[in-house]
Amino acid sequence: MSAAVILRATIFHTPSNPFLEVGSLVAYEDGALLVADGVIQAIGDYSTVQQTHPTIAVRDLRDGIILPGFIDIHIHYPQVRVLGGIGLSLLEWLRYNTLPEEAKFASIAYARAIAAEFVHSVASHGTTTALVFGSHFAAATAALFDQASISGLRIISGQVLSDRHLLPELHQTPEAAYQTSTALIRRFHRQGRLLYAVTPRFALSTSDEMLDVCHTLMQENPDIRFQTHMNESPAEVKEVADLFPAAADYFEVYERHRLAGPLSVFAHSIHTTDAELKRMADHRCSVAYCPSSNAALGSGFFPLGRHLSAGVRFALGTDVGGGTGFGMLKEGLQAYLLQRLASDGMTLNAGHLLYLSTRAGAEALGLADQIGDFGPGKSADYLYLRPPTASPLAAVMRNAQNSERLLASIFTLAGAECVQEVYVQGDIVYKQEIE
Repeated sequence: MSAAVILRATIFHTPSNPFLEVGSLVAYEDGALLVADGVIQAIGDYSTVQQTHPTIAVRDLRDGIILPGFIDIHIHYPQVRVLGGIGLSLLEWLRYNTLPEEAKFASIAYARAIAAEFVHSVASHGTTTALVFGSHFAAATAALFDQASISGLRIISGQVLSDRHLLPELHQTPEAAYQTSTALIRRFHRQGRLLYAVTPRFALSTSDEMLDVCHTLMQENPDIRFQTHMNESPAEVKEVADLFPAAADYFEVYERHRLAGPLSVFAHSIHTTDAELKRMADHRCSVAYCPSSNAALGSGFFPLGRHLSAGVRFALGTDVGGGTGFGMLKEGLQAYLLQRLASDGMTLNAGHLLYLSTRAGAEALGLADQIGDFGPGKSADYLYLRPPTASPLAAVMRNAQNSERLLASIFTLAGAECVQEVYVQGDIVYKQEIE
């Protein structure tokens, strides 16, 4: 844990929801963040914080920006090496690109190598917390948890469960899935910064018996998370309807097995009906909005306004490898662009994008009391962002007309090259190397 220090920089955070409250984006042009023992102690204008705490050391970071650590609520660890598989629909992409790659994780050596690549890529893009689809293989999922523990990141993950309609080597029996999942929960859940998530791939690849196992695991471990996919593409929706003819819609498949709740995250939710949205809101579950993946796989436009009107929470996910990379800043930009084009879209501002990249994810994961913004008492999860001196972003930042315009330029132009340092609970988890 870090000793007490005042970080002096331009600081942004969203301590409330800008979709619901005016003035939710809080900016300090010459700001101060007081961190001690890994916890945020104070935030405000530098002059005020420094006068209140005159003996505490100051670190001058006024050449850059401090943001809360990004929170990615949908990403796949075994898909690092299938990034860039463009030109296919969801089910084609799974069949030809993704499932053969995921079968390679039967090799623990291969899994360990990818786990190291994965956590480095997550941290180097400024993400401090991620909800991650693990591997179909228990040992490979354990390799991710082991590497995450070494890295210091907050990782929520679980073994991916499926018993049909994939490659046979990716299937488990419900009995085996229960046994291996239980062992992983006992070994990793709430160990350091790790949490477990029950993770059926999607209803298309999970029988009623496997979904019953998921419910049993949730009952036996009430504070673990749940994640899966839902309503991503029309072809997927149709196949699920054929497999579960007794269910009125896709969401009811999960609902019947009592898998929808405040700690449940459903990825995509593009082709979701109004009836499903109402019930999702009643269950207080959340949605992972993955704009880059939605566009790259041609899945459709996320109906943001309909989710908002129904009261369904949502936050951003990169969906590596259906998406286009690990950058949450880029994901925010893509959300803005696609919502501008959607027939029922809305114009997002910089405050919306920061919220969706940070606090909204904390709310979806049931961690808003710990992370997501710089409220005093929360964990010191943050990134220090500074663009290269000769970059277009540096020039734009020098001429920004106001704080919101400055933040908008960061979402528009910044990438991993701008992320200088990343901290979780005051501990450094990434520092850019100078070549």
